[in-house]
Amino acid sequence: MPTPLGNLRDITLRALDVLRDCDLLVAEDTRVAKRLLSALDLPGKEIWSYREQNAEGATAAIVERARVQTVAVVSDAGTPGISDPGRGLVAAAREAGVAIDVLPGPSAFVCALVLCGFDIARFSFEGFAPRGRAELVRAVETALNRRMTCVWYESPNRIVATLATISSVAPEIRVFVGRELTKRFEQQLLDTADRVAAALERPVRGELVVVLDASAHVEPASSEAEIERAIDRELAAGASTSEVAKSLAKRGITDRKNAYRLALLRRP
Repeated sequence: MPTPLGNLRDITLRALDVLRDCDLLVAEDTRVAKRLLSALDLPGKEIWSYREQNAEGATAAIVERARVQTVAVVSDAGTPGISDPGRGLVAAAREAGVAIDVLPGPSAFVCALVLCGFDIARFSFEGFAPRGRAELVRAVETALNRRMTCVWYESPNRIVATLATISSVAPEIRVFVGRELTKRFEQQLLDTADRVAAALERPVRGELVVVLDASAHVEPASSEAEIERAIDRELAAGASTSEVAKSLAKRGITDRKNAYRLALLRRP
């Protein structure tokens, strides 16, 4: 079940019911879970730890407990299983035939997607950004080639380097960074990667979400001859003038208006 990202008023009525009535609370960090229960004025619960480091040994016991009692699973903030522990428990419970339910609630990357204003008809959530520069360069290039809005989580100690790498690959692409979403010191930044980095409060603190506007990326064609060859291939395949224009614009070869004009001129 999800817990608030920061603002306790984001807790749902169903979540309060579950926290109040469950027999066992499984938490990423038991200290965080105890603070949450205390802040919500809920009675103390039996709490077990479930995190990456102990998941292999803890999973079986949690699933067995869930056979006969109500077990609630939470991460430190947001929805379990989304770049947080939880997926393994779900898979194990499914395999064991234990019933599972999920409560809707907060998720930082969803908030960031809504806030960014980019085209999110198609998007890719990639979890935490790659740590190595070469891996991040490839991830950014892949997002640009797919022309699909891309979302990453990032840590405060790596965000400046991540934005610098994005800027080195795509200096003009827009980036949205949400820092400490829903919390007191929330910061929303939308600009090119280098300008977003300059606007971040220093020292950088808190949780961050990075959204890359890869859907707006257009790779200019190297020459008009390339555009014409692409048009000729589309026409030879039986595409209409409007279909040619749409295809070339979608692939980033040239804009739709220019493709339509040239396709009319080159149509047999």
